[in-house]
Amino acid sequence: MEPHYSGPLLTLAAAEALLAARDARAGSWTGSLDLQRSHGDAVLETDAWQWRGQHYPYPQRLKDRTIYYWDGTGFASVSRFSASLIKLVPSEWGAPTFEIDGIKMLPTAKESPFEDARRKVALIEPHGKVVLDTCGGLGYFAACCVEAGVARVHSFEKNADVLWLRTLNPWSPDPAVPAIGSRLQLVHADVSQAIAQIADASVDALLHDPPRFGIAGELYSQAFYGQLARVLRRGGRLFHYTGSPNKLTSGRDVPREVEKRLEKAGFKAQLALDGVLATRR
Repeated sequence: MEPHYSGPLLTLAAAEALLAARDARAGSWTGSLDLQRSHGDAVLETDAWQWRGQHYPYPQRLKDRTIYYWDGTGFASVSRFSASLIKLVPSEWGAPTFEIDGIKMLPTAKESPFEDARRKVALIEPHGKVVLDTCGGLGYFAACCVEAGVARVHSFEKNADVLWLRTLNPWSPDPAVPAIGSRLQLVHADVSQAIAQIADASVDALLHDPPRFGIAGELYSQAFYGQLARVLRRGGRLFHYTGSPNKLTSGRDVPREVEKRLEKAGFKAQLALDGVLATRR
């Protein structure tokens, strides 16, 4: 895994505040340059500004709904295009979401995506447990598990570009930090295949946050749910995010379909939050 970035992150709002302070001839600006994780001072000079001992040029022509990082020559957007366009997107809460081809992957309308993750993680009561996190994404589930005192969280993410986003997101857990890395094992792999190598009844709890059904149908299959049941000990809890797809347009009730398949796989399941909470029978 690449090391985590430690330079400044700019949004349109932060850049405008920086420029306004310069234009007002202020000698410094106090604000956040890491998406509200912390606040500090930037020293303002006429042609450049200084933060944590480094000089940077004033940003030009930044776009809304975009996060920028210093790539060594200029401020570049935190986005990549390989098979799809993957982009880190700011939120009003500080913790960002991300998009794949314009589809937002984490909810931000009512609360921080990090706080949303914290509520879902609480459902499986991770303290002291070994947890399987099937689709790591930006790592908010894993970070909340570590925060809650998990013994070990095994996290899988198959998309290399999403793993790159994590290295630029200060809200994503950094395995290089000893207090995190001692409990978080992050693996670049497709869990639909890698799960076959996980021993029977070897995890105490599960977090399953797959992409929507149309993108990753294999992660909603009866065969995959059978594998989840196999690796989870009896009495272990699973939270499965489904979202709330519009039944009128999709013609499907995905949460109820998931609930029924999990029951068939050996779980006792019920709808909870925007997904399904299940217990291994």
